[in-house]
Amino acid sequence: MPLTILAIESSCDETSVSICKDGQILSNIIATQKVHEKYGGVVPELASRAHIQNIVPVMSEAMKVADCELHQIDGIAYTASPGLIGSLLIGSQFAKSLALSLNKPLIAVNHLEAHVLANLIPEKKPSFPFLCLIVSGGHTQIVLCESPISMKVIGETIDDAAGEAYDKSAKLLGLPYPGGPLIDKYAQLGNANRFLFPEPQIPELNFSFSGVKTSILYFLQNAGKSTIYKKEFLATEEEKKQFIEENRNDICASIQNRIVTILLNKLNKAASITNCKNICIAGGVAANSGLRKNFEEMGIAKNWNTFIPPMEFCTDNAGMIAITGYYKFLHKQFNELSFPTNAKTVA
Repeated sequence: MPLTILAIESSCDETSVSICKDGQILSNIIATQKVHEKYGGVVPELASRAHIQNIVPVMSEAMKVADCELHQIDGIAYTASPGLIGSLLIGSQFAKSLALSLNKPLIAVNHLEAHVLANLIPEKKPSFPFLCLIVSGGHTQIVLCESPISMKVIGETIDDAAGEAYDKSAKLLGLPYPGGPLIDKYAQLGNANRFLFPEPQIPELNFSFSGVKTSILYFLQNAGKSTIYKKEFLATEEEKKQFIEENRNDICASIQNRIVTILLNKLNKAASITNCKNICIAGGVAANSGLRKNFEEMGIAKNWNTFIPPMEFCTDNAGMIAITGYYKFLHKQFNELSFPTNAKTVA
């Protein structure tokens, strides 16, 4: 008998519903929220309201695209953690109500585990065990994945995420939200070795991006004369603006180069320690062209088997929740209606 999963993702500002049949994604509908652009970041209350408006029409479209009826659904998967609590609650309560009304199993999914398993969606899949670097606006981790239901975090950021470093740097450059993709765009036109930013010396496999953000802040405040605080170098607003305008491409390329080298140097160390040759990346920043290019080049140099999900499965989407729910269903990992939704803890 075919196994069909309906999945809901609402951890931040994307409302998404996906239908998965026997491990194949039949639909993956995503409603984005433009309302946050004028605020320079996601406003939690506005995100929750938009989820309420979007979730029913998004589900209807997902069912239509998949040519699926509710009576054909075998299980309901949803994002239980981590994320914005208001956004998570909209998706979780909708999923629980649906599971109760259809008398179907409920499957709580951890958002970060789903990013890892997005690599199992394409036809070309990694074999187990594999390493996965998760890079997003809120998280940066290296995960050793031994099976679809067995993962271990072996490295993570001790402060800020890589995606946040991108967005905060973009804000300092005066770029509109979301700024990460714009840094990537300008970086492709610039010299990545023009400006040098320090690489944090964090032990073992953990990351840190707060120092990098600070060095970029001082670099721009000093109009490129220094990456450390020096009062005598501080430029006027007009000087900073002129410096950025004249050097935007090179600045973006240099920022991107440092963030990418931090990520890949740690991933290379993790591969060496674990002796793992199957290496993946995932998360919203996995859509970054600089990271993808350098990751693939490192894979060739290190003789890795490299894997990157298609673009639509890198950013927040229900397809990755569906594939995770599919494997959890196979292992009968179901949850009660009382299962908690939490902004931080894992599902």
